[in-house]
Amino acid sequence: MLMDADLYHQTLATGAWVNLSTRAKWRLSGADRVRYLNGQVTNDVRTARADVALHACVTNVKGRIEGDIFIHSDGDSLILDAPEGLRESLGARLEKYIIADDAMLEDITDEWQLWHWIGREPEGRGVEAERFGLPGHDLWLPATQASSLSQTLSAEDAETFRILQKVPVWPNELNGDIFPPEAGLEKSAMSFSKGCYIGQEVLSRIKTTGKMPRELVAWEATSEVSDGIATGASLRLAAREIGLITSVARHPVTHRPAGLGFIRQGAAGMDSELLVGDGLASIGAHVKISALLNQ
Repeated sequence: MLMDADLYHQTLATGAWVNLSTRAKWRLSGADRVRYLNGQVTNDVRTARADVALHACVTNVKGRIEGDIFIHSDGDSLILDAPEGLRESLGARLEKYIIADDAMLEDITDEWQLWHWIGREPEGRGVEAERFGLPGHDLWLPATQASSLSQTLSAEDAETFRILQKVPVWPNELNGDIFPPEAGLEKSAMSFSKGCYIGQEVLSRIKTTGKMPRELVAWEATSEVSDGIATGASLRLAAREIGLITSVARHPVTHRPAGLGFIRQGAAGMDSELLVGDGLASIGAHVKISALLNQ
């Protein structure tokens, strides 16, 4: 069942809980934990705190995304969480470079629940984190503890809300083909003063030149018609293909499809109208760019 207008407005106005317990989770301990992880991710781990989660990307030597994580400190450890599908691959990637470091990575996925509150609460409990384009906080509970949290969003409603909030996620917008700045993460998940990390040279060059293959955009359909608007459909400017749709939702208020996609950098601007389809003969709809997300 699609998210309705009342739930959408309620979430924006007063907040809601989202169950993120399926996310992969790790504990990184050892005297070298901060120095080690700082050499692996795009943000400055030295600024990690117990009450605020730090967003960062793990990149390869070419500067492309291998995963994105949230990090907060917990006594003499760092706690990491990432999308569920990265549990094996990202765990192995983070283990790979622990050689002579005093650091130990432990998978704690099955030991903890992770709940996220979208919005602010008076008591401000938990770890502050912005996961849905709004202030929020994370609540970590032992896996065995019964949860009685109310006002929760279903996974489908949370995904709709995520898309309408223009938040990129793995693997739709964040994957092995994408540089973090292409996905609009330069301000929220990157530090350019922290020093070296894997992929840093390439990403610093992008910062200096401003040049990259793609840019992330938000779009909305110009009518309620949705034929042809699906993940993977091409975005075209006249007869020229300039990008692809990566996420699609139906807006609870307008009932029109809306979503995210990548286009070639500089190929179109705000309010540009694009065609959707895998070829000129299969054009199913028109969409309009509503935001350029890396600006």
